[in-house]
Amino acid sequence: MTKKFFSIIIIFLSVVSAVAQENLNSERNQSIQRGAAIYTDFCVNCHMTSGKGVAKVFPPLANSDFLMNNRNASIRAIKFGQNGEIVVNAVTYNSTMAPLGLSDDEIADVMNYITNTWGNSNSKMVTTEEVSKIEQ
Repeated sequence: MTKKFFSIIIIFLSVVSAVAQENLNSERNQSIQRGAAIYTDFCVNCHMTSGKGVAKVFPPLANSDFLMNNRNASIRAIKFGQNGEIVVNAVTYNSTMAPLGLSDDEIADVMNYITNTWGNSNSKMVTTEEVSKIEQ
């Protein structure tokens, strides 16, 4: 096999990889857009449009260490509600978040939105399958 053949194979694989990444980014962006609408409908009253929450009452999602470091617990809180103490950005919160009644795909979308907004950055997309595996 020639050097030209290997070059063609490398170019082909690069193109296929770029197309796959573009499809993943498109899917992620669509999920984030759907999540923004869900956030507005279900989350904005407590966590505010800025994602900063309400001091000492409702924790921030903006630049949230808890959100970004506790993926499963964050999904569980959206899926089943949250009760008891949590520490977010070195501040203790002890309030109740009722279950929102969202479907697994809606939870995945809102997680993709909040983990990619207000200074948060998440390269691993939250999927419906991942959410479906989270148990109370």
